[in-house]
Amino acid sequence: MGPETQANRSPLPWRPGAAADSLLVRELGICDYQTTVASMQSFTKKRDQDTQDEVWLLQHHRVFTRGVSCCQQPSHRDCPIPVVDSDRGGQITYHAPGQLVAYFLFDLRRRSLGIRQFVSLLETLLVEVLGSYGIEAVCRTGAPGVYVGQAKIAALGLRVHRGCCYHGISLNVDLDLGPFDWIDPCGYAGLAVTSVAKQGVEASLAAVQTNFLDQLQLSFV
Repeated sequence: MGPETQANRSPLPWRPGAAADSLLVRELGICDYQTTVASMQSFTKKRDQDTQDEVWLLQHHRVFTRGVSCCQQPSHRDCPIPVVDSDRGGQITYHAPGQLVAYFLFDLRRRSLGIRQFVSLLETLLVEVLGSYGIEAVCRTGAPGVYVGQAKIAALGLRVHRGCCYHGISLNVDLDLGPFDWIDPCGYAGLAVTSVAKQGVEASLAAVQTNFLDQLQLSFV
């Protein structure tokens, strides 16, 4: 079932003075990547100045996705995982169950947010979530995403259409990281990838998602 037909939603407050008085959160479970992207595109093209901003929380079936400027293929011979071209920014990354994906369908102009400012806000949000588990995470100038030591733990990629964005972030919670070895994650050869579980934290994806929602409310109200 695609995001447009899912009904599980809960409102969260948003920044004072915004045109929409709340942020709609949809918790969608495990979704097909291409179907989800098509739903985000449709939502963004149809929205108007009064459309409420939304966050979609989900996981994807195993898939490699490539940003608009990426042509890399996984190095694994006869790769068993689909490779899908996406309209987001960034290079190649990997999605699978056990990874928390949050898509932000926001009217950035209405929020008076530039894309760089918004990226920084999302990275800071992730740093706060990880910090609540005792994981010391950082951002890197010129390398979107969030890192623990020399390893990447969260990726970020967005698309902006007429001042409105979609796509978002993916946080590795507890998944097999092996397929990341078949690519240059986010375009960086030899970049190590880690997860919440690999950092020694025992937390279910559901628990991390709840924590993420709590931090989202604190960060953006």
